[in-house]
Amino acid sequence: MMFVRSCFPLVLLLMGSLIATAQKDDNPTALLRGPYLQVASPTSITIRWRTDPATTSRVQYGDGQLKEDTALTTEHIVRLTGLRPHTRYSYTIGDLTKVLQGDTSNYFYTLPETGKAGIYRIGVFGDCGNNSVNQRNIKQSVLKYLGENYMDAWLLLGDNAYENGTDAEYQSKFFNIYKDDLLKQNPVFPSPGNHDYSNQMFPGAEKMAERISKMAYYKNFSMPTHGESGGIASNTPAFYSFDIGNIHFLSLNSYPQEAEQYRLFDTLSQQVQWIKRDLKANKNKQWIIAYWHHPPYTMGSHSSDENKELILIRENFIRILERNGVDLVLCGHSHDYERSGLMKGHYGKENTFSAVKHNLSTSSGLYDGSDSSCPYVKDASHGGTVYVVTGSSGKLGGTQPAFPHNAMQYSNATEGGASLLEVQGNRLDLKWICADGVIRDHFTMMKNVNQRKVIKAKAGTKVTLTASFIGDYKWSDQDQTTQSITVVPNAGTTTYDVQDKESCIKDSFTIIATK
Repeated sequence: MMFVRSCFPLVLLLMGSLIATAQKDDNPTALLRGPYLQVASPTSITIRWRTDPATTSRVQYGDGQLKEDTALTTEHIVRLTGLRPHTRYSYTIGDLTKVLQGDTSNYFYTLPETGKAGIYRIGVFGDCGNNSVNQRNIKQSVLKYLGENYMDAWLLLGDNAYENGTDAEYQSKFFNIYKDDLLKQNPVFPSPGNHDYSNQMFPGAEKMAERISKMAYYKNFSMPTHGESGGIASNTPAFYSFDIGNIHFLSLNSYPQEAEQYRLFDTLSQQVQWIKRDLKANKNKQWIIAYWHHPPYTMGSHSSDENKELILIRENFIRILERNGVDLVLCGHSHDYERSGLMKGHYGKENTFSAVKHNLSTSSGLYDGSDSSCPYVKDASHGGTVYVVTGSSGKLGGTQPAFPHNAMQYSNATEGGASLLEVQGNRLDLKWICADGVIRDHFTMMKNVNQRKVIKAKAGTKVTLTASFIGDYKWSDQDQTTQSITVVPNAGTTTYDVQDKESCIKDSFTIIATK
């Protein structure tokens, strides 16, 4: 008994030491940031995270595949290659001895094959990084709207971390907000704003490499600078392009104090010359979308009549996009939401805008059965671009005396929101999802619809007819409501029509059947 009593404190001491040692061994590394997904493509993706202290890197993914790096680092950047297009992969992150994170919420889908049509969803967040209730509620509303549907990617329109774009601000106002869902499940493709540059001036002689070494934006994000995700290599993280299926995106840099060789409003700059090459190389993509920070049209918290950089972008640059068939331009900077109609050829101040002259459609684009709400339609003979300011995903409020801008179909500076693109084949929808979950604006654009086709066939044989549009279908002389129907024509000439339920779109098929 005495032996037991005298040994008991020693046993407790040894057990405590073992427990302490086990606890220390089980969790010696702090996961400070991430994981987050970058530079996605149909067959590859980059996973990043930050630790303290420096460790080795390991990602386990798919059916037990491993990607490892034995170098010690606090900034872990692991590139996975050889993946299958549009496929779900689960993953874990850690070092060579242990897993730091990896549960059912750690997964991603690779991007679809370039040029392939499907159903794709892309989030658009402008001026989001201010750690506000508005920012958090918008994120939750977007997630609620998505439900079980996957968002293929999300875009950042700049001013991603207020007020000065420091690493600490990125941590508290961006990474901490989105870490549990969007960042570790959906690849993000950023663009910079003036607050990401701390509103600093950069002498023209300063090299891009020097800016990259100073700015948290360039250190925190990996970009597809060498064409890894599609498009023409830019060879700089300041701007780049990528593909998601049949959609081509350009992420541009509109910071007006950038070195002269990069300025967006200088049509001889390195950036604009690259844009021209990229657009030429991708002219056959079904959809082309460009996004950057400073909008050419706004009367929100900034005025496109008074801010020099906005004026110069409108006067010098956007006609290049219009000439090259860009369908949609997305910007932030003003902390509101503003959406134009399908327009072209307006490069002056607000009071020079004429709906008759500059709008290519009299429709609102709402496509909801209300008056004058048919989709915007584009084909070889119908161009035009829709301009959207969606800069209230965090910051909110502020208008000019002239608000709303005359070019806008809808404007709202009192509600915060983010935009969601839904693209299916030749149909594009944008929905503006607000912090309270209400969709307060939306529009639809279609391409190459209202088809007239003549089909020659043999009488009594089956002929399949397919509507050119995505939506609801009303076939003439048929009870069917599917996109495709099969008919067996008699000898002679027969015409079949198909319309949408709003009677906005109509295809006609004339079958000439011979015996």
